[in-house]
Amino acid sequence: MSERWTPESWRSKPVLQVPDYPDAKALADVEAQLATFPPLVFAGEARNLKKALGRVAAGEAFLLQGGDCAESFAEHGANNIRDFFRVLLQMAVVLTYAGAVPVVKVGRVAGQFAKPRSSPTEKLNGIELPSYRGDIVNDIAFTKEARVPDPQRQLMAYRQSAATLNLLRAFATGGYANLGSVHQWMLGFLKDSPQSRRYKELADRISDALNFMRACGLDLEAHPELRATDFYTSHEALLLGYEQAMTRVDSTTGDWYATSGHMIWIGDRTRQLDHGHIEYFRGIKNPIGLKCGPSLKSDELLKLIDVLNPDNEPGRLTLIGRFGSDKVGEHLPNMIRAVKREGKVVVWSCDPMHGNTITSTSGYKTRPFDRVLSEVKSFFTIHAAEGTHAGGVHLEMTGQDVTECIGGARAITDEDLNDRYHTVCDPRLNAEQSIDMAFLIAELLKQERAGKATPMPAAAGL
Repeated sequence: MSERWTPESWRSKPVLQVPDYPDAKALADVEAQLATFPPLVFAGEARNLKKALGRVAAGEAFLLQGGDCAESFAEHGANNIRDFFRVLLQMAVVLTYAGAVPVVKVGRVAGQFAKPRSSPTEKLNGIELPSYRGDIVNDIAFTKEARVPDPQRQLMAYRQSAATLNLLRAFATGGYANLGSVHQWMLGFLKDSPQSRRYKELADRISDALNFMRACGLDLEAHPELRATDFYTSHEALLLGYEQAMTRVDSTTGDWYATSGHMIWIGDRTRQLDHGHIEYFRGIKNPIGLKCGPSLKSDELLKLIDVLNPDNEPGRLTLIGRFGSDKVGEHLPNMIRAVKREGKVVVWSCDPMHGNTITSTSGYKTRPFDRVLSEVKSFFTIHAAEGTHAGGVHLEMTGQDVTECIGGARAITDEDLNDRYHTVCDPRLNAEQSIDMAFLIAELLKQERAGKATPMPAAAGL
């Protein structure tokens, strides 16, 4: 791809998953308006994330990326944002201690509105209507009027993203993320967890470490590294008109950045080499992700890497595998070997959600916790065998007490799904299942650390 890149050069390429807007002028007017709005994130923040992901690629950090399948206008509120942030922080503390490396915290938040669909239409009771494509495009209500794509929704999505980001920044830097408080929340979780005995040893060791720090005179409230945290946002950049409108030149470098989020990714359905999404992504300097499913061949992956990260820049590209627990062993090793053989520097991350979706006997779309965990375990096992770093996980999760994924410590059953099934799209791990998952991944990180540890040389004369 040697043609000159511009923020709108994607428009000359084929593009999949495009909503059918009935009024092209109304859409153009909204995009023009968005282009005048302030950026949601800044280039310097995106560069900091890229640096942090470079450490993940080098095996010196771990990526925790999680959040809603799709954000909704209806569920937007301070409590939901706070609860999600709180759960992600608890997960990060567990993983940091177990892995003895920094955890890079990235939310699927403040922009995760657009959703790809397997079919342009859906049927209900014999009525066929356009598919729901996320609140940024149309409404989930199953009526003809609600399903018409409305460009004004992009303005609503921008405003909600700005409000969410504002609160997240306050939480991350204003003392809410204090390490001592986060650990107290975790102890509260353990008290009520059926798996408390299994997780207690790790939690006790974290308590001991914090008590030791206090005994040494370290004030957890006052120390900036312990009372604040770095937190970044991400989303699937599906709606390219919106992304183009939010693409800005960094005044310090002259480079183009997507300012809709710190990190954006390309979905498994829109990664065609000669299509618009790859064209758009190749020109922005943000850290980016690429979803890799079972249909992606290794030679095609290498071509995509060449286009998306031609300078082989550490932290630029995260490969997010989404194979399914029964397919990861067949596909991931070949990808790792191909990338390793060509000397490509990437972050390897595992999305154990999308390949493990089933329809329950009660008719709900769900994800069995055991299958999700199985794919994560396989991910770690395969990387250990290949001598590469299992760099991170990418989870669809919420801070709410929903019943959408079966299994977990509380053993949610098929019959329980009806209790609190609130997702507007795909099933999410609830707060307890998310923290469960963090403790189980912590055990895998400890094993990885043990495998990398080199024995101390014997002392002379012994």
